[in-house]
Amino acid sequence: MTSTDADSLILRGGEPLKRSLARALFRQKMRALLLIAPLLAFIVLGFLLPIGTMLFRSVENAVVEETLPLTVAALADWDIDSTELPPESTYRALVADLQVAIENRSALTLARRMNFETAGFTTMLRRAQRELPSWNLDTDGPFRDRMIDQHRDWGAVETWRALKAYSGSLTTGYYLAAMDYTMVSGHVAPMPDNQSLHQMLFWRTAWMSGVICGLALLLGYPIAYLLANVRERNANLLMILVLLPFWTSLLVRTSSWKVLLQDQGVINQLLVWSGVISDANRLAMVNNKFGVIIAMTHILLPFMILPLYSVMKTIPPTYVRAAKSLGANDWTAFWRVYFPQTVPGIGAGAILVFIMAVGYYITPELVGGPSGMFISNRIAHQWYVSGNWGLVGALGTILLLAVLVLYWVYDKVVGIDNVKLG
Repeated sequence: MTSTDADSLILRGGEPLKRSLARALFRQKMRALLLIAPLLAFIVLGFLLPIGTMLFRSVENAVVEETLPLTVAALADWDIDSTELPPESTYRALVADLQVAIENRSALTLARRMNFETAGFTTMLRRAQRELPSWNLDTDGPFRDRMIDQHRDWGAVETWRALKAYSGSLTTGYYLAAMDYTMVSGHVAPMPDNQSLHQMLFWRTAWMSGVICGLALLLGYPIAYLLANVRERNANLLMILVLLPFWTSLLVRTSSWKVLLQDQGVINQLLVWSGVISDANRLAMVNNKFGVIIAMTHILLPFMILPLYSVMKTIPPTYVRAAKSLGANDWTAFWRVYFPQTVPGIGAGAILVFIMAVGYYITPELVGGPSGMFISNRIAHQWYVSGNWGLVGALGTILLLAVLVLYWVYDKVVGIDNVKLG
């Protein structure tokens, strides 16, 4: 039957067959869409929207332009590399903008934004709040001298360079700050050593997560092998022990390690009681990197065991017996026959543990101390204490990109299709 024949067919009710089929297909698609609508809404609201907001926050910089529109326009003709202060007209524009900002209660928002880049803006604008509202723009000039008398930093070229550098509605300043750089002088430059922190935290997070992943593999592989090769009744009991930590709060498990590892904790007390160490030489095992590695390895160990076990359970034991019957010893049979088949489980467990470790917050916060801080702790500090949401967005975006790059590298080296969870 040709399409022309189908178009010409008329159903009993007088409706063409083609139109009836199209309507039925449309209803079928709508039913399928309604079935996945809750999941789609959850993904959009719980995943895509927060990530989009984070990306926008990391480049949004409208505060300066909205609060000081006249000043930003006046600074457009001022050379940022100049060693001379802006002209009197720029100071007059600044006074006019600040009078409006003080009346609208937005001056401190500007101070807070600029204080993230260079210290002192909050003090400068608090002083301005006390005097500027009473100034007359027509009769109380010259404003350059009066502003400098109010606070000497209004007479510093660096102040005006910072205002011009961050006067755009969009900025890369947050990403520069996330990598310990600044453009407060108008040009990209590294931050002073006493302010450089983020690169070190990124590297610390990466290598400590790698160590935790390696330890989880070393400890989890024998356990998973035992689970996959013992009798079913014993395997069920061991599986309960593996899953037991999931029935306990993460906060409780982390706090328990703090109790065990502290100077007067259970482990140090046992070592002193047994004479292994003296009371004056108790081991420092908490509030440092060691405590974080030990606690997080224990917490993340089940996430390594379960993928390994699910893969090992599918490996027929006859493969190893066949290798031995052909003359291979125990080690050769394991390394040449059994181990390669467990690589998909190793890949799944390694990615799972590493990615979870990179984003961990509670455990480094409780048992890490200053030397065990992760980048996630710095992000939380900027969010709750400093309120620097732009820097939070930049740090989060960099962390997200690093994870995506890790996935890409793993796919190129191993192949993401070889990763199996069961």
